[in-house]
Amino acid sequence: MEKREFDVKARSPWTPLSGVKIVVVSPSKKRIDGSVTIPGSKSLTNRALIMGALASGKSKITGILKSDDSYWCIDSLIKLGIKIDIQDETAYIEGKGGKWESGSLYIGAAGTIARFLPGALALSNNGTWMIEASESMSKRPISPLIDALKELGAEIEYLNNKGHYPLSIKGMGLAGGDVSMSGKISSQYISGLLIPAPYAKGSITVNIKDYIVQHSYVFLTLQLMEKFGANVEYDNNLEKIVIHPSHYTPQDLELEADASTACYFLALAALTNGKIRIENLTYETKQPDIKMVDILEKMGCKITKGPSFIELEGVSQLKGGFEISMREMSDQTLTLAAIAPFADGPITIKDVEHIRHHESNRISVICESLTKLGIKVEEFRDGLKVCPGNPKPALLNTHDDHRVAMSLALIGSKVEGIRINDPGCVSKTCPDYFGILENLGLNIRRIEQ
Repeated sequence: MEKREFDVKARSPWTPLSGVKIVVVSPSKKRIDGSVTIPGSKSLTNRALIMGALASGKSKITGILKSDDSYWCIDSLIKLGIKIDIQDETAYIEGKGGKWESGSLYIGAAGTIARFLPGALALSNNGTWMIEASESMSKRPISPLIDALKELGAEIEYLNNKGHYPLSIKGMGLAGGDVSMSGKISSQYISGLLIPAPYAKGSITVNIKDYIVQHSYVFLTLQLMEKFGANVEYDNNLEKIVIHPSHYTPQDLELEADASTACYFLALAALTNGKIRIENLTYETKQPDIKMVDILEKMGCKITKGPSFIELEGVSQLKGGFEISMREMSDQTLTLAAIAPFADGPITIKDVEHIRHHESNRISVICESLTKLGIKVEEFRDGLKVCPGNPKPALLNTHDDHRVAMSLALIGSKVEGIRINDPGCVSKTCPDYFGILENLGLNIRRIEQ
């Protein structure tokens, strides 16, 4: 019970599922046919909020995602002395050029903030901070980033377990110089070093010593840094990135919809032989998860790529019988695994070993869940193989992982009575996820504690 109470603390006031213990998902009585407007990108929201806070002056960020992750980001920035006014999906930020007020911060389970905040605080020339995270976030490694920041002069200490939150940070500024980093566990470590780098005393050269699991998210960081006025040099291989001293300038930005979230609704149409139009996202986005559309097309779905929308129409029988690398769009691994039992042949997913270190050990968790549903699964070090089958109703544990909950809920569009335990974790990415599914026709029953 202690674990559950601690994890509930990570839920923000922006969740509509407060007090809901289980959600039961069952198929629609009519064909799924509708349109969805997707909330803003989680990845872009928290990057833009922190860069806006680092800039000197007023920024306007439109289209933010109002989720647990962004709530804890905003909460932390306000406690650090940044004036932020939220009006609907717009954030008005008055940045202070890297000057922060000292204090204690709580960041919930926000992985982006856990990786983006330490460097932003360390660049300050004074101040001390203690940062706590949720239980699940405190189990995730942070040492690749902290080691790199320490090489540049940051003073950071682990307060409990080495390599993990909670942290103590003392503002000592960042020096310039060369630093080597691994990108094979998370691209967020690299972004966490890049975001504060313009405020270092000299140029910083980041050398990637192995590979980056998701190049696209590093490109998103670099492109947003450039919009805020940073002076950066990089090539398409991202083997070496150079950041020259500069300061962020305030911006008026409109953020894209979250492609990762959009994919759940496209997968819903694919599963049910329905039709879904995403009204505020195009295939041209730089967000890597949009490539899930190509997989759904490979599985037989019809895709329409419009100038301001993307639409998917499903088929009566999804095609399987293929193997695919999901490294660059690894957040969709669980989405594909959840719909794979309904394909006409096995689907093998590879190159995603790094998702064992996310909110949960996602490879093991999805294999455990599908097995519980009666589906034959093979687990590999870097992926899994899912065989066709007929899932049986079951109570499924989310492991406090939004992507586990959102993916497994899709199975309820084909199977009566799929029960999702602790569904409130979806508020990390899409607080109204079950409400949107309900509006599209699925039968959603909420069971309170």
